[in-house]
Amino acid sequence: MEERVQKIIANSGYCSRRHAEELIEKGKVYVNGKRIKLGDKADVDSDEIYVNDVKIEPSKKLYIMLNKPKHYEVSMAEGVKSVLQLITIPERVFPVGRLDKNTTGLLLLTNDGDFANKITHPRYEKEKTYYVKLDKYIEQKDIKKIETGVNLMDGWIKGKIKVYQKDQIEITIREGKKWIIKRLFFKLGYYVKELSRVKIGNLRMDVKVGKWRFLTKKEVEELMR
Repeated sequence: MEERVQKIIANSGYCSRRHAEELIEKGKVYVNGKRIKLGDKADVDSDEIYVNDVKIEPSKKLYIMLNKPKHYEVSMAEGVKSVLQLITIPERVFPVGRLDKNTTGLLLLTNDGDFANKITHPRYEKEKTYYVKLDKYIEQKDIKKIETGVNLMDGWIKGKIKVYQKDQIEITIREGKKWIIKRLFFKLGYYVKELSRVKIGNLRMDVKVGKWRFLTKKEVEELMR
């Protein structure tokens, strides 16, 4: 069955669908020896598809939860201390979304581009929950501001706050912009001392730092809703 080539590439686990689209636009993708354009279709069972001289093959879908430690990059680049070095499987997977180098916690990895798109694309508005330790007690007026909405340079952000101690909270947001939590609290006059993602949708982190496990079928289905 023919499908758009970027979807085939993503489903193979080579990369996310968005990255596949970028590769097509850069002329890095060939079907049966011909360079293709964005929107072209192919049949993974009968056509030969190459990306950067790597042949694309169908693969078993894998879904992984990793508790990311500090000092690891969420990157597929060579020569860096990457989270991929923690996943001891022969199959190729890629990170879903991002966590910066000094942020710990729940990171999903997969070889399913549709799954990755469902988690990261803004239109699906997947909730993500973070543990935050601040440099000082959070004031009630700032909690109300966050719950109402705070205007940053690249748009508004609002979240739900749960206070554990006055300088330790959980915040749940839908936005996925770079450094969004740190920028939010900086805008309100706080410095984030520790940051860890603890939940995506209904999936809560349940493995130790640096460890990983496969998601259950039920967990994958819930995240895909």
